[in-house]
Amino acid sequence: MTVYFIGAGPGDPELITVKGQRLIRACPVILYAGSLVPEAVLQGHNAEQVVNTAELNLGEIVTLLHQAHARGQDVARVHSGDPSLYGAIGEQIRELRALGVPFEIVPGVTATAACAALLESELTLPGIAQTVILTRYGTTSPMPEGEQLHDLARHRATMAIHLGVRQLPAIVAELLPHYGADCPIAVIHRASWPDQDWVLGTLADIEAKVAAKEFRRTALILVGRVLDPDSFADSALYDARHRHLYRPGND
Repeated sequence: MTVYFIGAGPGDPELITVKGQRLIRACPVILYAGSLVPEAVLQGHNAEQVVNTAELNLGEIVTLLHQAHARGQDVARVHSGDPSLYGAIGEQIRELRALGVPFEIVPGVTATAACAALLESELTLPGIAQTVILTRYGTTSPMPEGEQLHDLARHRATMAIHLGVRQLPAIVAELLPHYGADCPIAVIHRASWPDQDWVLGTLADIEAKVAAKEFRRTALILVGRVLDPDSFADSALYDARHRHLYRPGND
């Protein structure tokens, strides 16, 4: 018996991995985060028990996992995006280890990847940015020392900010001194869902654009010069002058 923590992807049911889909269709028990995972992801399942955990607390979820373990039944524990990012699997894993319940993590497509695809952007461009910072804006729980937004903004890297659309004015205020008012920023609502929507602007005008859209939740903020670069160098990967193992040249 194994509990499989499966990343269901950002919303589009076709953006789940083949392995994740196979396990969902094979496991006799499914626990899914219904507030963020569409039911379409579960299509084709043959489970005898399917539970939406949106209204359950940690203790109730662990009890269900432990009961399945006692019955010898595999569990598809389905989370949105990739479960290793803001998936709240750490505390579940801690409980399962204490109970001696085997588990496995199945990665998924991240919301950041879905947003980049929607914006037709590469988040790492030569000479523009070679680092992507995934973070959130701390409100209900504080950020660890050194991880406040103004600390991270000093790097001027491409940044993906989760759980922050309600605090957009405060976020803009912290980013401005480091990125500049003309820096591109996008706010993407429910990327890859049927009702996906987004706005692209600059730090100077993004607040008004988001207010017009009335985005309140389930939105990701992307900021960085890669979103609208004036120019950038070609990578060495496909440069005809660059020699490597698979393209050694005629020397």
